[in-house]
Amino acid sequence: MLGLQADSGVRGTDWLEDRDAPVCACPTVKLDHRRLRCSGGGRFSNEMLVLMLVVAAATLRLCPLARAQPLCRTHTVRTGKVFPVEQQIRGDLLHFSSMTTRLIKHPCQKNIALYLGRQLFFTRNNFESSLLPLSIPASMKVGVPEVTSAHFADSVLLLVVNRKIYIYNYEDDFWARSRGIKHPVSHISGENCCYTDHFLCLDISYFVFAYLHGDAIAQTTMYFSDNQGYRFQKYFHEGQEELVGSLGGVFYLHSLSQTGLLLTHQGRAQFLYSDYPLNHSLGLPFNYSGLLDIISAPGQKGVLIFWFKKNLLISKNAGQLVDPVPVREGQRTLYSSVLEANLTIHSVAANENEMAVLTQENKLYYGSLGILTNFLIKFADQNLWSQEAVLMFSKPGILQLVTPIHDSFFPAFDFQKCVMNIQAILMDPQLQIDFCKVELLQGDFENKMYNIDMNSKLELAALMIPRPSTSPVPLVIVSNPHSLGLQAVIYENSHTYDGNIEYKLNISLRQQQHYGRADPSFTSSIERPTMSTVTVDIANKEISCVDLKPLTALISIGCDLEKKIVIRNEISACNKGILDPVTLQNNYSYVIEKEAYNFDFQTEGATEDLVVSYPYEKLGCPLLVYYNTPWKPVVELWRDGSFEEVIQAEYVLLEVNGLFTYTYSLTARTALCSSQPQNWTSIIKERGDIGPLNWDRENYVSCRDPNNHVPLKWPDVPYQILGGPTDNKVTFDQRNGFYIFLISIVDPYYSYCHLETIFSVYVYGAFPLPMIPPEITIILLMLAILLSVWLAYMIPKVLRTEWGHRVQGLWASLGRTCVSHAGAAHALKRPRIVSK
Repeated sequence: MLGLQADSGVRGTDWLEDRDAPVCACPTVKLDHRRLRCSGGGRFSNEMLVLMLVVAAATLRLCPLARAQPLCRTHTVRTGKVFPVEQQIRGDLLHFSSMTTRLIKHPCQKNIALYLGRQLFFTRNNFESSLLPLSIPASMKVGVPEVTSAHFADSVLLLVVNRKIYIYNYEDDFWARSRGIKHPVSHISGENCCYTDHFLCLDISYFVFAYLHGDAIAQTTMYFSDNQGYRFQKYFHEGQEELVGSLGGVFYLHSLSQTGLLLTHQGRAQFLYSDYPLNHSLGLPFNYSGLLDIISAPGQKGVLIFWFKKNLLISKNAGQLVDPVPVREGQRTLYSSVLEANLTIHSVAANENEMAVLTQENKLYYGSLGILTNFLIKFADQNLWSQEAVLMFSKPGILQLVTPIHDSFFPAFDFQKCVMNIQAILMDPQLQIDFCKVELLQGDFENKMYNIDMNSKLELAALMIPRPSTSPVPLVIVSNPHSLGLQAVIYENSHTYDGNIEYKLNISLRQQQHYGRADPSFTSSIERPTMSTVTVDIANKEISCVDLKPLTALISIGCDLEKKIVIRNEISACNKGILDPVTLQNNYSYVIEKEAYNFDFQTEGATEDLVVSYPYEKLGCPLLVYYNTPWKPVVELWRDGSFEEVIQAEYVLLEVNGLFTYTYSLTARTALCSSQPQNWTSIIKERGDIGPLNWDRENYVSCRDPNNHVPLKWPDVPYQILGGPTDNKVTFDQRNGFYIFLISIVDPYYSYCHLETIFSVYVYGAFPLPMIPPEITIILLMLAILLSVWLAYMIPKVLRTEWGHRVQGLWASLGRTCVSHAGAAHALKRPRIVSK
């Protein structure tokens, strides 16, 4: 609001302000006959009015930057004290160990925050109400209630109090103590995933590290928890005992799917990573002094902010490269780092795309966390700093300065808040900020999570509309290039109604191993599931693009839960009339003979027959197979209800009821194995007496793997793996009946999922086994034939001899005797005729 006031002479600067946007007023000036005179009621010619406006604008332009535009108007939040409700603090009051204050925002639940200072305050509404200081129940017996670290793990707040970890479940309002920690700890670290309720996203939020900051890294004991900190386990980093230096922190860097240890030694710090390929080298070292505080920016993009009192550093790739942050004023770089600017940092705030710094010199700085934007600009000076003040982003583009105020009449504290609209502040011409060159940047994938399974591809698209006569360059980056590869193509898509060009950006994402463009030493292990983010932003985007947020999505390179396998069942026993589906649905059961099954393949056979109920609701009508034909199932891959392909990968079968009346057409030798192949017997031995009976991609070892050094001692054992490079098949014994198979894909390079299912088979066409072994029957039959041939030759020859004639006479006399006896018997039976 510009004020012009009539005066007879030059006066000091007058400050006029309205309720919403106070600004600097120009000084009033004295005008003589050659100068324009500010007047409240005089009349001006057009030339004089134009001149007056030019002078006023020039005078306003010359207002010092420090007084050009106050950043905000402070107000005090005082609520909940209208009615005389008795309030009291229960338990031990917590306090923060550091001399400076901190504020921790929940990345997902934007209204939840924790203030750490001489008192701790927990808020659910961004400090929009008076609050009692946070206290821990006396029953916890914490001793000295000093807090050294705090972290939000999904729906709980974790606090390190007196070297122990305590849990405050603010949703259910109860306290608990973590279990499993046997050594003192001082800090906890973790991230929160806000993209979706997918279990992988929840796993990120639930994973927490605990450690003792500054301890010798070779002897320190670190802990991790995968259940929000309720129970911890020891964590050991490979090669830890050989490291030299102190522990500056341990973090799970989900943007790289790596665990990172920060080593500090003699004023130098660098990251050590846990998995291939980053574990072969350390991150580049950087200088630091004092206690290093680390902020992990939300969003899993790998942005880490390192700060201590005299310097601010930033890493855009999870600590691999750490750079100082330059300080600008307008378009000019004043200092190459905060350290060079000789500032004393008091508070740092950051969200997904922004950061702000408040110094003890009453200076406020703002910066963007874009892809290539890496500097701070200084806002107008204003008396903002106090020992208890902290910065907080309440939402994108809205920065707040929060200070608790003690109330002498109530135990609850009020809060003084200074709310700053960053976009409005950046519009101040004194800051000389260029306008944003992009009008629109949008994509349907923003803030979503996707799965890319092995051998799968993901297609994304984004739209960009630049301002007329500008040529901004969009950039696509992935946080984990060792696992996720990309291809991007941009082209003109259409025009808007006002003539602007609309560009479309097509992004194709695949696992880096399958693009074939990266050196194998660069890519991560294909067998290990990983994660990455993909971000679309504008190269060298102006800091004024506050509302133009980068587009980010979380990509899980792992199991796609929408995938499943199905066994093709074109010819079923019901279709051919062998089985009746109505009968099968009516609690049908069948008997397995004791001679035909054995559950563990090792002990002696069963002692009694087994009665099995057929689960028709789960299996349907069984697949029909002729017993005398080698067979293997046709395995189909389905995704989200749609057919994908016929699986050619290696898989195994197991009859769930222990039937062993089938074998395989190939042996280890005919399957061209160079080492002893696995089988169900070896899997059972490896499992021992505990654990589930699993043979899957996690424990499968190919007999043709050159790294498999198990010697081929038994080349004639059946080869129990189907699919893959062999044409192995199942052959059934001469037995009709049901078989219920578990099928499991064991190829480790087909899918990250444990693809398995259960299906049924009905074998038919086998005749009952004879009581006499077929070998004996064949021998007897051959002997009978030979005997018949011999008799046919010998009998006529013998009959022509004297002995033969005697035999013939004997047979003839026997014949006549039989005939005479038969005639007498017949005569006795005839009725007698008596005459009267």
